[in-house]
Amino acid sequence: MRFPQVDRPRLVVLISGGGTTLRNLLAQMDAGRLSAEIPLVLSSTPAAKGLDFARDRGIPTQVIERCSVESPEAFSEAVFGACRAASPHFVVMGGFLKHVLIPPDFENRVLNIHPGLIPAFCGKGMYGHHVHEAVLKYGAKVSGCTVHFVDNQYDHGPIILQRVVPVESGDTQDSLAARVFEAECEAYPEALRLLASGRVEIVGRKVIS
Repeated sequence: MRFPQVDRPRLVVLISGGGTTLRNLLAQMDAGRLSAEIPLVLSSTPAAKGLDFARDRGIPTQVIERCSVESPEAFSEAVFGACRAASPHFVVMGGFLKHVLIPPDFENRVLNIHPGLIPAFCGKGMYGHHVHEAVLKYGAKVSGCTVHFVDNQYDHGPIILQRVVPVESGDTQDSLAARVFEAECEAYPEALRLLASGRVEIVGRKVIS
């Protein structure tokens, strides 16, 4: 499939915490480096601090808790029903910590960024500091981030782009996380610009531009 050119894609952002990815996207938009609009920020918890940031920016918000529905299928239906109502081109996961099942109309439209180089240091339970801890424990010389499409397996969908950072002598989880996050701040907007350019197609598992 080939993605059509979109001058100003609509992005629904899914969060579960502080909304650092959301803040980065908005900063990129404010600086003119990303042409997009965000019609909805959806959180899996009312305690997510990113909700306050979204409200301060005048962005509509919604909370859908896993405990409020009876099954994983019902949770996924509720999440994507809310997304569907906002008419997005893409759904952007920004620290969304709940597993969802991707409906057919959102296949290859849901993006995630992983703080590691997939297929290494990924899968169920591998998020945030767990990734950086595993990288340091293994003795890897490089780490980085991966922007990928989301399918129904953890960290498994087609890779859009990756960025590599060095693992330096004396790194801690925090210092490595900070370096990877700097790469994430550039990689996520770049992936969105690429998808909106009309130059991207998926052939099998390969994203070609």
